[in-house]
Amino acid sequence: MKVVRLDTLCMLCSFTLLCTSNEGKGDCQIDYVPAPRTTEADKMNDRKLLQRALNRRLYLLLYGNSNTAPSGKPVWHFPEKVYDSAETLHKCAESALASVLGDLFHTYFIGNAPIEHMAIQQMENVPEPFKSQVVDTNKFNIRKCEEFVWVTKDEHLEYFPEQAEFSKRMIIS
Repeated sequence: MKVVRLDTLCMLCSFTLLCTSNEGKGDCQIDYVPAPRTTEADKMNDRKLLQRALNRRLYLLLYGNSNTAPSGKPVWHFPEKVYDSAETLHKCAESALASVLGDLFHTYFIGNAPIEHMAIQQMENVPEPFKSQVVDTNKFNIRKCEEFVWVTKDEHLEYFPEQAEFSKRMIIS
């Protein structure tokens, strides 16, 4: 039995466009005004919001029951699903994310193959991580977990210190 783990990331646009019209000239001038990179969520360290760490990729972590937790207790983990051999790994990854986010309209899966294979001793459910990108939204109705956070690569290590070496290879900053 395999477990498909989904490493979800989000990168948000950090600029706004203002368009002003010149009276009588019929043309339009566009001024680029950079948005502040530090948001209220950054100041409050609110990891439940996507509107934070705008210059970094964010990864979705869930707290709750996991197929890969050896103790059966709630743990922090990426969205996951037990692989059914009747479907492709890619479809399994989409299904895993859909079970948490619901609508996948604002997501993009990067490639059809897992990004990494973890060799874990004495484990039946070996995770097969896929990467997916969230585009064009800032709020999801996340469900099927006790808690969730959107974290940067560095913050991710606070939740998985034992996987630091693996995370450095797998996760893009």
